[in-house]
Amino acid sequence: MEPDAITSEWLSTVLDADVRITGTKRIGDGLVGMNLRLTIEAPAGSDLPASLIAKLPSPDPTSRATGIALRNYEREVQFYRQIAPTVDIRVAHCHYSEWHPESGDFVLVMEDLSPAEQGNQITGCSAEHARIAVLELARLHGPRWGDDSLSHIEFLQKRTSGDAPALQGMWTMFVPGFLGTYSKYLDAEGVALVERFGPRIPDWIEGRNLPLTVTHGDYRLDNLMFESPAGGYPVAAVDWQTPGQGPASADVSYFMGAGPLPEVRREIERGLVDDYLGALAGYGVHTDGDEFFRHYARDAYGGVIMAVVASQIVGASERSEAMFAAMATRHVRHCLDLGSEALI
Repeated sequence: MEPDAITSEWLSTVLDADVRITGTKRIGDGLVGMNLRLTIEAPAGSDLPASLIAKLPSPDPTSRATGIALRNYEREVQFYRQIAPTVDIRVAHCHYSEWHPESGDFVLVMEDLSPAEQGNQITGCSAEHARIAVLELARLHGPRWGDDSLSHIEFLQKRTSGDAPALQGMWTMFVPGFLGTYSKYLDAEGVALVERFGPRIPDWIEGRNLPLTVTHGDYRLDNLMFESPAGGYPVAAVDWQTPGQGPASADVSYFMGAGPLPEVRREIERGLVDDYLGALAGYGVHTDGDEFFRHYARDAYGGVIMAVVASQIVGASERSEAMFAAMATRHVRHCLDLGSEALI
């Protein structure tokens, strides 16, 4: 769906209310999707808010093709339809969703989370925001921990040993381009870690054996909205284009690897993981702390994979390079700090 198709008439039809769009503004730095803030006038007595968010495919042809090929648009629509009502993590309320299998086109009309403020992947976050974000993950993972019915939900991403050849193929294809751009941001130790990982991918996947649950798949600062002095929820998660059935340790490790700066992460890491496990206990989930942390350390490689692959399949910009440079350097350092390679 194109932005010019978002008209007052269209919005009135999908909301079943006589509304008028009085302003449209693009917000955020989405790489695969585009978000528009719609300022609206609604009938007197309506419970509709003064603004809504419309999410559409990216206007960048490369990013749009990626979103369709990887089923990102389909998965986000289906997450709001099928998964969001079954978990407790704070997300934007979805007023309307549409996805067209033939073209891959989609649109979401969602709650405007302002005055909450988007996190910033480039600058990193405070220890306080890291704590809020990680504890919120328990509200995603806890309700469906070990839920076997997730295996029957086809659109959820699942990474099994059978996926190893495909992931190795992508890694082999994209590492040269990644290093061509980002090796200047890594030290020699970091470059060597990236170069050694490819042959280890099958063992890395095979060694993941925690119970499975719903995962976000890209739980990072740019996809989180934090309370501001003007208000908002403590934190809300957006960009549900990569939901999956996987180990909870992957989401926790991915966020911690590049959310707080390394010096902050090192100070809070183990204690915060233990507090997260304490929050899971509220859902009746009891997991050995040492075993979970071992998987958490192994899963630090998930951030390296994201930095290598995603940086090569979305449209390039000055902002995207800065973001992927921050992710690559921090995720690689996370692996090195935790001795992740020795745990494969």
